[in-house]
This record gives sequence, structure tokens and C-alpha cells, in this order.
Amino acid sequence: MAGHSKWANIKHGKAIVDAKRSAVFTKLSREIIVAAKQGGPNPDGNVRLRLAIEKARDSNMPRDNIDRAIQRATGGGEGVHLEEITYEGYAPGGAAVILTVVTDNRTRVVGELRNVFSRAGGRLGEAGSVAWQFESKGVIALEVDSGKGEEIALTAIDAGAEDVKEDGGWLEVYTSHDNFDRVRKALEAAGLKPKSAEISLVPKAMTPLDDKAAEQTLKLLDKLEEMDDVQKVYSNGDFPDAVLERYRAA
Repeated sequence: MAGHSKWANIKHGKAIVDAKRSAVFTKLSREIIVAAKQGGPNPDGNVRLRLAIEKARDSNMPRDNIDRAIQRATGGGEGVHLEEITYEGYAPGGAAVILTVVTDNRTRVVGELRNVFSRAGGRLGEAGSVAWQFESKGVIALEVDSGKGEEIALTAIDAGAEDVKEDGGWLEVYTSHDNFDRVRKALEAAGLKPKSAEISLVPKAMTPLDDKAAEQTLKLLDKLEEMDDVQKVYSNGDFPDAVLERYRAA
């Protein structure tokens, strides 16, 4: 499995500290607002909203917070002014970075992003500069016991998965948009609880990084994810295992 996937899975495995929980809830609320605005307030007919609600519940977000976010999306107020924007850039060593941002102040966000990229030795790019290096897929990540990966992979493929990759106790299942919900439900029906299940941007090819560039890039990605308006961060950086182990232990 590529270093990018290991980086993503290490993030999934790290606990949310109490000091950051309010910031996490803010990001989850914004995702719910955008999803409800785009696809309607009924999660039964809105896959993105259903996934956002499930992610909020997994993060122990109170039900009242979830309901308020949906109401803001459909009833005016704060949710009306939020817009979703995609930004692209380059990390140290040349790895591509794509950001999904939800904000009520586009001008402020652009300035903050340029500053974060510049301080890290990267740069913010123009629209379309790196997007061609990614494709949108359903990605379901699971922790698996030794020897169970093949059985789970067959369950996923029978349900319509396009590809399955296993490494270091993690299994990643890749699907088309159309088959995403079907595959996820098949895995859950088999008694499996995904660590994450989302529509994601998957790199078509990886950019190998040496130790120095990998460490700089991981710091940049963390800084970007800490920004209040940044919802998701994607990269095609291929990180050396030794660097990722240090990152895991940090």
C-alpha cells in the first residue's frame, strides 16, 4: 500500500484530544451544513449527509448539534453564507496537495493558505494545477486481523468494490460512487465496522519523497488540517516507512 494511504490510516488511528474536540465539532457541523444544502435535509436520500452524520456520531458529537447544523442549512442563518471551495498546491518535494475548504470568507482563507504553504516551503497553485493527478472514489478503511484480509476483500469485491489493498493491519476498499453505499453496507452486514468510509480523492500516481521532504510535507498537511476552514486534505506524497513511524509516535 502506498505511503499516502498509510498516512491517512495513521490519522484515523490517532485519538481526538479534548483540546481539539470543539474544533472537530465545528468542521463536522460545516460538513453537515454543506451536505444538507447540496442534497437536501433527508439523509435517506442524501448519501453525503448520511456519511457526515455517521462521522459526527462516531466522534461523539451530540445529536442536538447535528440537528442544529441541518436546520441552519435549510432555515437560513449561518449556513446560508458558507461556501465550499477546492484549493490546490504543492508541498516541499513536489507532492500535490488538494484542500476542501468550507468558509464564509474566501479572501481571508486564501491569504491564510498562502502563508501556511509558504512557511512550510510549498506553494499554493492555480485551479486545475494538480487536480488531474487525482480521481474521486469511495474509500472504506478497516482494521483487520491477521489472515482475515482475503475473506473481507472477497466480500467487498462481491458487493461491487473495484480494488482492495492491505498493509500493516489495514484494509482499504476502493469503489465507484454508485457502488459505495452497497459495498459499505455489505461489509457492515458481515459484522465489520469501518474506521472511515467516505468519498475521497485518490492519487492516480504517487510522488516519492526523501526523509526531509516527507517530514516537511507531513508538517504542512497537519498545519493545513488544523485550520478552522479546512475540511479535508489530500496528497499524493509517498512517505518512507521510517518517517511515518516517527509520525505515528509523535
